[in-house]
Amino acid sequence: QVQLVESGGGLVQAGGSLRLSCAASGRTFSTYPMGWFRQAPGKEREFVAAISWTNGLTYYANSVKGRFTISRDNAKNTVYLQMNSLKPEDTAVYTCAAAGRTYYSSTSYYKQETYDYWGQGTQVTVSS
Repeated sequence: QVQLVESGGGLVQAGGSLRLSCAASGRTFSTYPMGWFRQAPGKEREFVAAISWTNGLTYYANSVKGRFTISRDNAKNTVYLQMNSLKPEDTAVYTCAAAGRTYYSSTSYYKQETYDYWGQGTQVTVSS
């Protein structure tokens, strides 16, 4: 079973920064794309960012472009989400996810159904 463990969440003031980490273990391939999603209370889970492990291409939700950066460390089998210029609207539980195969169309990275494995999530709270 693939296990994804997030860390790095916390409480920050608006304008601050956090770096989330997601470590993958188990029967998984480093070539599988990985993504970040978030869910705020009373709202549906939404796509945040994703990265293709094969070529490093990244994908972002419009709401976080220019503020968040997704990256990877292949040796550690870990994906990161650097979050800068945080806004109260960014408050949510952030969950990382891993896809089930290597290759997907570009649009697939934005879809929850692309991802077969999910972490438990880490809370990010941004105060105004």
